[in-house]
Amino acid sequence: MFKIGLTGGIGSGKSAATKVFESLGITVVDADIVAREVVELGSPALAQIATYFGASILTDSGELNRRALREIIFATPEAKDWLEALLHPLIRESITQQLDKSSSPYSILSSPLLFETNQHKLVNRCLLIDAPVELQVARASSRDYTDEAQIRSIIAQQMSRQCKTEKADDIILNDKDIKTLEHNVQRQHDIYMEMIHDKPCSRS
Repeated sequence: MFKIGLTGGIGSGKSAATKVFESLGITVVDADIVAREVVELGSPALAQIATYFGASILTDSGELNRRALREIIFATPEAKDWLEALLHPLIRESITQQLDKSSSPYSILSSPLLFETNQHKLVNRCLLIDAPVELQVARASSRDYTDEAQIRSIIAQQMSRQCKTEKADDIILNDKDIKTLEHNVQRQHDIYMEMIHDKPCSRS
């Protein structure tokens, strides 16, 4: 199975690009969705998190209070390390299982932390949805109604645009309208369809 890792920073248009790939019949496994699934109500991982952080990390209904957890791990590096050591292997296992079940010509792993979490090792090629930082900020603030300073802080904590560009095999610059993005995704899709007849080497 030919696998593509798709990534991009906040406001880059990563989600819009994956929707176009899905409309073309391509299976997309979203790492963000998988990350939520592994800590669903009743999961062993959620029980371990509650034991480590305390019951205050849960909502009244017993689900994970993501905002409270996010505040803790941003302020406490040790807590962040512990959480990643627990969740990253679970997320990786689930991603692998879902990719292996795919029946489309090739599959996509969509992950904002594709390189940071070494998930790029699960795929054959990496596609970056790129956008200038100022455009990322404008899109994210209008979409999420989030403070501009907070968005810039998120961007600063992510791998730099330059590093992602250097690591990516393929790049789609998403600095225009949705129609242009759709056209560029279609063109990239056509390239991948030609590639699946070859025998790509696994990334390492």
